[in-house]
Amino acid sequence: MARPPSRRPGINRKAQYSLFASYVVAVVGAVAGLLLVVIAIFDPTGFAGLRTVTAEVTRPISVGLKNMVSGISSVDEVLAAYWRAGSQNVSLRRQVESDRNRIIEARAIAQENARLKRLLKLVDEDQSDLLTARLISSSSGSTRRFARLNAGRWQGVRPGMPVRAAEGLVGRIDSTTPNTSEVLLLTDTGNIVPVRRANDSVPAISTGGGDGSLEIRALSAGRNPFKPGDLLVTSGIGGIYQPNIPVAVVVRVQGEIAWGFPLANPSRIDAVVVERAFEEVVTRQDPAVTPAEETPSGNASAP
Repeated sequence: MARPPSRRPGINRKAQYSLFASYVVAVVGAVAGLLLVVIAIFDPTGFAGLRTVTAEVTRPISVGLKNMVSGISSVDEVLAAYWRAGSQNVSLRRQVESDRNRIIEARAIAQENARLKRLLKLVDEDQSDLLTARLISSSSGSTRRFARLNAGRWQGVRPGMPVRAAEGLVGRIDSTTPNTSEVLLLTDTGNIVPVRRANDSVPAISTGGGDGSLEIRALSAGRNPFKPGDLLVTSGIGGIYQPNIPVAVVVRVQGEIAWGFPLANPSRIDAVVVERAFEEVVTRQDPAVTPAEETPSGNASAP
């Protein structure tokens, strides 16, 4: 039978120091534990403070150990995400592209709704007979500037009627067919519109330049009163266009002539409003009002 090994370290100093240190640690731990038990029994308040200090001192160590454990436990998730990164990127790109297309469509719908709301507000504010139609084409390269409307004689459109949009005046009806109409645009050389400056009512005449611009001449003699940035609206003179319809903005002044561009661009307008002539709106009688029967003076009608 083999002899059991001796617990004595012998002459090995390292083994002796290790054994002595373990005895010291065990004794110190026992004494510290006993001291903590005594403090907890006889001084609970001091023991609570000691616990608080210990918790604050060991907090960084606890946080570090917690992060280490969380990192080790999420290694498998990180590896799986890295493995699926390619397919996830492709899926995310497709989703971003789809969302971008939807955002573009939503913005286009919002712009169209805003334009139609302005047009409806224009119709609601004006109590005259109105006809809403759509511009289906417009000329851009010819010296004559016309646009075609998808409404004609059968819809009540007549030559001379003003055509306007939410942005401003477009022109007037030049000729009609049963279901279409030709609109003489503001930029045509044959279209003359009485206008005034919006802020101080300086009268002027607007004539189409044939190149997309408007030639504006003041009716007052002397120095040209216009400057770039002036807003021009219809004056109501002539009996065709109602007053205060936005027409153009001045962009350049050259001698006695001011050049401007119309606010309503037919190439960017879809829906327009065809109005009755201003003179006809002012002079027409309300059909709901019937004229009173005239009775000769001095004669009373018999019951």
